[in-house]
Amino acid sequence: MSLNTKIKNIFSFCLRIGLSGLLLWYVFSKIDIDNTLEVLKTTDPFFVTLAFCIFVFINGLILWRWMIFMKALNLSVGFWNALRHFGVGLFGNLFLPSAIGGDVLKTVGLCTNHDQKTKVVASVLLDRLSGFASIVIVAVCAFIFGYRFIQDVTLLIAISIIALVAGSIALVLFNEKIYSFGCKLFNYFPKFKNKLMEMHYDIALLKNNRAQGFKALGLACINQVIFGFSWYLVAKALHQDIPIIYFLIFVPLLCVASSFPSIGGLGVRETGAAYLLGKIGVDSGIAVSISLINYFFMIAIGIIGGIIYVTTLSPGRVQHHLSNDTSAPGQS
Repeated sequence: MSLNTKIKNIFSFCLRIGLSGLLLWYVFSKIDIDNTLEVLKTTDPFFVTLAFCIFVFINGLILWRWMIFMKALNLSVGFWNALRHFGVGLFGNLFLPSAIGGDVLKTVGLCTNHDQKTKVVASVLLDRLSGFASIVIVAVCAFIFGYRFIQDVTLLIAISIIALVAGSIALVLFNEKIYSFGCKLFNYFPKFKNKLMEMHYDIALLKNNRAQGFKALGLACINQVIFGFSWYLVAKALHQDIPIIYFLIFVPLLCVASSFPSIGGLGVRETGAAYLLGKIGVDSGIAVSISLINYFFMIAIGIIGGIIYVTTLSPGRVQHHLSNDTSAPGQS
């Protein structure tokens, strides 16, 4: 790794820490900390435990969704291998730029020992796109049904922008002419351009297996609804009687916001929660507490993912080294 790359990585990491720290400082300066601590002391452990169990279940659905895409692309990856790299992706979400960083980590890890690299990238990209599409679908449907509860034009604009971005990405990926035109930008990097075109051919395979694609998208939508429900349970744990329709509108927007460069979305998500839940009269301290409890869930599942990766990968490495030793007798 060159010195310039190291400097860029350090600068990027410091920038993410700085943004998360600045936003946390700002949001905590706006809340009554003493009152918030009093509410947290009365947290109902039953609802918190139930919300965490649901959070674990959600990640199981996300793994299933990724495996559906791998199967649709004829990508030969076993369950335990997929679980291993999914786990390291969860762990990477704790310190890399939100969920995108985790995607990069699991993609690189799986590509290292796999000869179908473009299909690996395509599966992760399609999985992320399906999650993005589910955010749009759930947010739009929830906003339509909940418009009589919260008539806010800014929310409509935000959802419309997200829908436009998701639609544009899908159009580029699935339209060969547009995709090929975009690849011309990399004419001076022919190897990279060829890899991009190979990935497009892999994505095009999904057109012949649309049932799997719709299955994954439906699963993503269910996942997004359940995620909103987990936030609702955390609010119940803090004795907040907030209709679930608000979480179905707000949580998808917070998921998008947490993708901004930060440490696992920390600070960005809390600021967004205070702003959005404040629209329906929720105290800022309570809103931030709800978001932070969900962040602690993310930390816990990330640690579990890291443990899964280490414990399942280590035996494979040992076997690999042993096979190398036995294949070359007489060498010291």
